[in-house]
Amino acid sequence: MTDRAALPSAHRPSPAMSVLLKGAPVLAVILALLLGALIIAAVGVSPLAAYQSMVKGAFGSPRALTQAGLRAVPLLLISLGLTLAFRSRIWNIGAEGQLYMGAWVAALFALSFPNLPPALMLPGLLLAGFAGGALWGLVPALLRAYLGANEIVTSLLLNYVAIFWVSYQVRLPMKDPTSFLPQSAVLPAPASLPVLPGTRLHIGVILALVLVPLIAFILWKTPLGYRLRVVGSNPDAARFAGIDVPRHIIIVMVISGGLAGVAGMIEVAGVHHRLIQDISPGYGFTAIVVALLGQLNPFGALLASYFFASLVIGADSMQRVVGLPVALTEVIQALVVLFVLASEAFRRHRSRVMG
Repeated sequence: MTDRAALPSAHRPSPAMSVLLKGAPVLAVILALLLGALIIAAVGVSPLAAYQSMVKGAFGSPRALTQAGLRAVPLLLISLGLTLAFRSRIWNIGAEGQLYMGAWVAALFALSFPNLPPALMLPGLLLAGFAGGALWGLVPALLRAYLGANEIVTSLLLNYVAIFWVSYQVRLPMKDPTSFLPQSAVLPAPASLPVLPGTRLHIGVILALVLVPLIAFILWKTPLGYRLRVVGSNPDAARFAGIDVPRHIIIVMVISGGLAGVAGMIEVAGVHHRLIQDISPGYGFTAIVVALLGQLNPFGALLASYFFASLVIGADSMQRVVGLPVALTEVIQALVVLFVLASEAFRRHRSRVMG
């Protein structure tokens, strides 16, 4: 007998409710865009023309597709780590700071060893980025595992520590003496991620795509994934079954933080080629929504990350073509985020009601 069949009939969802629960994130996006259309119309712009320009800007040319792909990479990497964490009910809100620390450690490594050949430089960058993010994720993990501190609060606060730390680094110790901008010197040539032939995409895209089935395999086909899901489902039952819950909290936060750090490394070595002050436009926060929109499934995160990247690229096009103010395009993006979060809260509430 399945869990669903075991539910009392009064608690079983109707077929219509089941469809609604499964499609809640997609419905949330549609409702957000409809509300955005009303706002666009209120400022005297045709919503149809605005959304046409958005779609064309996001999907209408190889350049647009490439741009969206580049933006999707950090979102995908971070959301994969958050998928693992959220599946374990570890609420890592500190991916933004972990990205910054990964970027900082990777840039420090590249500038400290400028003469390394690419065969050593690139693996070194990958490890440095992962280590930077993992160590930043380890702090709230230890506080949660051994002191019971709320990881939502600690990881969130650590975001600001990391952002201000990088800001200090690019303004003083690591500042490029030839520039008046807060940024480091250009990284040595071996530290640039190779570009795929005939495209503007770097190999970070391949890395992110390879990690999608790998994370799915870990989550559903390995003992570690099984234990993480048990910890997420019922920590008390996991302890009763002999699972070392604090150890698994640390493992999942290290992996989650490490993947965010790799995203930071890719921004440094594949996009900006130096460490800059505002190296992330909020990837760590957006990736939370990406993970939820992807239903905490690695393949869902792949689709959701490209959707959000296309939304940003399309919003830029909408601003240029129909003249919408920047603030208004950001309002539409924020509406999508709010509606997706609300749909997730609704799904969780219904799940609790249905037992």
